[in-house]
Amino acid sequence: MRQKRFFFHYIMPWVLPLFLLVTWHVVTTKGIIGAQTFPQPLKVLDTLLTLLQTGELTQYIGDSAKRAFTGFLIGGGLGLALGMINGLSTTSEKLLDSSIQMVRNIPHLALIPLVILWFGIAEPAKLVLISLGVFFPIYLNTFHGIRSIDPTLTEMGRVYNLNKRALFWHVILPGSLPSILVGVRYSLGVMWLTLIVAETVAADSGIGFMAMNGREFMQMDVIVLSILIYAFLGKLSDTVAKWMERSWLKWHPNFAKD
Repeated sequence: MRQKRFFFHYIMPWVLPLFLLVTWHVVTTKGIIGAQTFPQPLKVLDTLLTLLQTGELTQYIGDSAKRAFTGFLIGGGLGLALGMINGLSTTSEKLLDSSIQMVRNIPHLALIPLVILWFGIAEPAKLVLISLGVFFPIYLNTFHGIRSIDPTLTEMGRVYNLNKRALFWHVILPGSLPSILVGVRYSLGVMWLTLIVAETVAADSGIGFMAMNGREFMQMDVIVLSILIYAFLGKLSDTVAKWMERSWLKWHPNFAKD
């Protein structure tokens, strides 16, 4: 039973990536796909090691991660706060939600020309785009989570003489947390997607800048490495979000068995 559980949780998720890696190696080494179209895995690995030795890759990843998570904290924090306020207050919902929904229906990446005109091509423009991207998933899921709480639970809390603060911490927040964490996981994907676009439009550092340099000099290995790094960072952040779910939702029946 323990071996089956280990295989299911730790081995099975890597089966498909390993299969794709082997397929990539075969089709590129056998000449089915030319090196100018797609580089060999060993060539990409060699580029990775070279950039690590020079320190360039560490700098690029650090710059991108700083942009991504700063924008996430700004946009996610605002989304969480407004989602809670509108979820708890009908008056606030009537005042703010319609305007938020109108803005939500505008693709945030379509605002790139306007953001560049307002903020230039420096760091503030990228932070604004990332913040916009992560704001709405967290806002919607927080709002939905609070409004989906069983009214009998809040009524029970009042019966036990819980004040508003205790009711929030012991009933409302735990009840809405599963939905909030879904919003966090979704917004992390949006965060990396927005970062990729923002860095390829205008940047002088970061993984996107590395990819654009690779394009200018027709370095397919650098371009593919950039894509793989984005994928790895996205997977890493999603893994952290899943760990948060398992750690914070042990009381939930869907996570107690994990």
